[in-house]
Amino acid sequence: MPDSTTPKVKRPLSPHLQVYKLPLTALMSITHRVTGAALALGTVIVTAFFLAAAAGEEYYDMVMRAADTVGGTVILCLWSAALYFHMCNGIRHMFWDTGKFLQKDQANRTNYAVLMVAFMLTAGTWAYAFYVN
Repeated sequence: MPDSTTPKVKRPLSPHLQVYKLPLTALMSITHRVTGAALALGTVIVTAFFLAAAAGEEYYDMVMRAADTVGGTVILCLWSAALYFHMCNGIRHMFWDTGKFLQKDQANRTNYAVLMVAFMLTAGTWAYAFYVN
């Protein structure tokens, strides 16, 4: 047992999320899981839309009025972004399952490809939606 005159050695603490910078691949993995959960919740909303459409014009109009608000549009936009991100990242995972793009530089390039394609699909969907209206 060290005596009380021995100075304490300052040992580093384990890195915390506030200190440790996660690589983009790890953030993409976490986001993939979060978007999967969000899509499950969003599917309930989409199901409510289909049920309202089947229930009659009054219910359909009620759901469409809610979807046509700023909040409804934001929720639908985020849901579609989650859908496209989850789909693109899932396709990347299928390539990984075959042993492709597993080198660090390849994985980093596919990070940006997933983000770019998901963004373009989301922007294209909403540009088309606003163009049609």
